[in-house]
Amino acid sequence: MLRLHEYRYHRPARLADALALLREHEDALAIAGGTDLMPNMKHRLFTPRHLVALKGIAELRGIGLADGAGNPVADDSPHARELVIGAGATLTEVSRNPLVRRVFPSLAAAAGKVAAPQIRNSGTMGGNLCLDTRCTYYNQSYFWREALGFCLKKDGEVCHVTKVGRKCVAAHSADTPPVLMTLGASIDLASANGTRTLPVADFFIADGKANTVRRRDELVHRIRIPLPAPGLRTAYRKVRQRNSVDYPLLSIAAAARLTPGSGVESLSLVVSALGAKPRMVSGLDKLAGAPLHEVVDAAAALAFKQCHPLENLIVDPDWRHAMVPVYVRRALEEMAVGA
Repeated sequence: MLRLHEYRYHRPARLADALALLREHEDALAIAGGTDLMPNMKHRLFTPRHLVALKGIAELRGIGLADGAGNPVADDSPHARELVIGAGATLTEVSRNPLVRRVFPSLAAAAGKVAAPQIRNSGTMGGNLCLDTRCTYYNQSYFWREALGFCLKKDGEVCHVTKVGRKCVAAHSADTPPVLMTLGASIDLASANGTRTLPVADFFIADGKANTVRRRDELVHRIRIPLPAPGLRTAYRKVRQRNSVDYPLLSIAAAARLTPGSGVESLSLVVSALGAKPRMVSGLDKLAGAPLHEVVDAAAALAFKQCHPLENLIVDPDWRHAMVPVYVRRALEEMAVGA
C-alpha cells in the first residue's frame, strides 16, 4: 500500500492567509482538488511538510464577466470586456457553465474531457494550469524509480528518454491550457508581495522539471479571457487510449476568426501532450484571407512539420506524430462547417 508521509494541513479562509503561509513555509505546497498532487505524494514525487488547502477560499471561486480591469459586471453590461474564471472553479463548473459554453465552447469541451466526472468535480482550473508534467519514467512508485536509478526530473541525473542533456522532456498533459492559449487568455498570479498578470502562452517553459514560471510562493488567482468579436470559431480534440480517465496522448486546440465573407482573418493552433509545453504552430498568418475549408491541409502540414513527439509516454511516438495532421484536420473541419 502506498502511504502518505507526515505533514501539517492548513485551511486558510482568505487568499491573503494562504499566501502568507506559502511565504512562511519554504516546504509548503498548495492543494485545491488534489487529484494529481495526492497520488504524486504517495509516489514520493513530492514530500511537503505543509499543505495549504485552497478549497475554502471564496476569492478563488466564481465565473463571470468583467470590465477590462477585471472588475465584475452584469451579464448584460455594455462594459463587459472579458470572462473571468476563478482558479478554484472546478472543471465540472467550467464545462457546464452556460456562459462558457456559449462564448468559448472549446474551453467547455476541454474541461469536460479531463479524466472522469469524479475527478472533474474536485479538480480546479488553477490546478489544471499547474498540472505536473508526466513521463513513463517519472510517474511511478519510489520502489520502481529507485530500481531504475531515478530520472532527471526527480532524484536522478539522467533523462531516460533522451539519454543526454540536462533538460527534462516529460509531457505537458493538461487539457485546458492549449485552449486558453488559442483564446488569448491571461492569468493573475498572486503572492504575498503582490499580483502579476501574464499571458497563458508565457506561463509555460520547455523544461518538464518545472514547466511553468510560477514561483513557489505564488498562486493562480484567476484566468481572464477577452470576449471575442463576432466570427470566432473554436475546437478541441483529444487523443487518448480510453474515452475517459486517461491523460491525452495528443491534444489539439484551434481558434479562427472569420470575416463576414467566411475568409480567415486569423488562425491559432496549439498542439500539446508531446513535449514539456504546449506548442503554438507558427506560420499560420500566411493562410489569412482564404476560406477556412481551403487552408485545412496547409495548417495540418505545418503542425506535422513542427511537432515531434518523444518516447515520454507509453504509445509509439511515430504513431502520435502521424495523428497530429489527422486531428488538426478534424478540428478545423469542425470549425469550417457552415462557414
